[in-house]
Amino acid sequence: MRENLPALLVVVPLLLAPVAALVGRKAAWAVAAAACWWSLYASIALLQRVRAEGTISYEMGGWAPPYGIEYRIDLANIFVAIIVALIGAVTIPYARKSIAKEISDDRGALFYAAFILCLTGLLGIAVTGDVFNVFVFLEISSLSAYSMIALGEDRRALTAAFHYLIMGSVGASFIVIGIGLMYVMTGTLNMADLAVRLPEVADNRTIPVAFTFLTVGITLKLALFPLHLWLPNAYTYAPSAVTAFIASTATKVAVYLLLRFFFTVFGETFSFEVMELDRVLMPLSIVAILAMSLVAIYQANVKRLLAFSSVAQIGYMVLGISFGSVLGVTAGIIHLFNHALMKGALFMAMGCVMYSVGSVRIEKMAGLGKVMPWTMAAFVGGGLSLIGVPATVGFVSKWYLVQAALERGLWPVAGVVLIGSLMAAIYIWKVVEVAYFQSPDPDYEIREAPLSMLIPTWILVAASFYFGIDASLTASVATQAAETLIGGLP
Repeated sequence: MRENLPALLVVVPLLLAPVAALVGRKAAWAVAAAACWWSLYASIALLQRVRAEGTISYEMGGWAPPYGIEYRIDLANIFVAIIVALIGAVTIPYARKSIAKEISDDRGALFYAAFILCLTGLLGIAVTGDVFNVFVFLEISSLSAYSMIALGEDRRALTAAFHYLIMGSVGASFIVIGIGLMYVMTGTLNMADLAVRLPEVADNRTIPVAFTFLTVGITLKLALFPLHLWLPNAYTYAPSAVTAFIASTATKVAVYLLLRFFFTVFGETFSFEVMELDRVLMPLSIVAILAMSLVAIYQANVKRLLAFSSVAQIGYMVLGISFGSVLGVTAGIIHLFNHALMKGALFMAMGCVMYSVGSVRIEKMAGLGKVMPWTMAAFVGGGLSLIGVPATVGFVSKWYLVQAALERGLWPVAGVVLIGSLMAAIYIWKVVEVAYFQSPDPDYEIREAPLSMLIPTWILVAASFYFGIDASLTASVATQAAETLIGGLP
């Protein structure tokens, strides 16, 4: 089984998805839990193997690459797979009570089937070494995400899902056109083989066109400003467990795709010297950090506030990538992991509020610090990390970003990172002020959320502090992953 783990990582949840759809809601939850926990075990085992043995190449169907499909696993993509599997494993016990409250019983089994398919698609994107398979798995994860968002109890969830469907389809079309253009010019779909063949035809104008199509398609999927318009409503009106899962995984996998195409497939020289990508990504990421943080400050719905915050945080990740250095890419990869922890915790805390209060509007949260102390303490913990307070993962991310900016002599960019932190303090404080410094409404009888929701939330909060205090593991893996992606070049 050890030798087949790369395939089993994807195949096991893929086979369990139809099983979940055919059984009752409670049994479907058990099937989904088995899929998530298997994926976490397999991804950790693969990380240990990659660190010990180096890059793993797994041939599918006995056909040697580049002629056959290959799963190619290195430190960069197994790190992303662990993020997806970890968030899935933590979200699924949280989802049992949350989904039972927000989705009717007759649709529960279908929800868990879609959840497993979304997990499968995201894991497949991470581990495949074939660019067309990237598109296939992207569609699997996206279609299941659309359906999960549409299950939200607010009727606006349908509109949000439809908006996401339209923009996601546009992004997927751009990606498949870019892949098709590369195939026409090189005759291969294997990423490693493309990396060898593309430089031979780089002078042909088709290659920059393919690069542009892929860049636009992927940045739409990862919701980089100004292609983020699908994200706020999708996060706001989706069921709480869906928001926590997608916010922590889907955009992170899209950022990984950006890294993989820019540094492995096209190469750093073509991406940053020929196409001068940094001149596009850096301004957009700076605007995303400042503008989206400002928009978040004026939101009255906390899920929507956190959604705009997510667009700003994506700006931090892309800012790290735009430096084109080992330190910058390390910062971006570290923030992939760190943001998954902190934003997962924050959205889970809001799911607990939704469960007990029935609303996540700020004015409905008066005095919750007294009546829901564990939930609001979790929100404060996640908020401190989002701000970047020392001893949290947010501080580690921003420390690496500031270092990367100063390494390039970009003092104003380092200042933007610090300003973004101050703006995060403002919108987190809005919630804290209402929850802790106002009195609860005596007409409402509010109780603390169930333990099955609080424990997963606090696991992510505790992880945010643990990896903030001791970042040696994440920093080591991220640095090695960055060196793998860009060949150790400064």
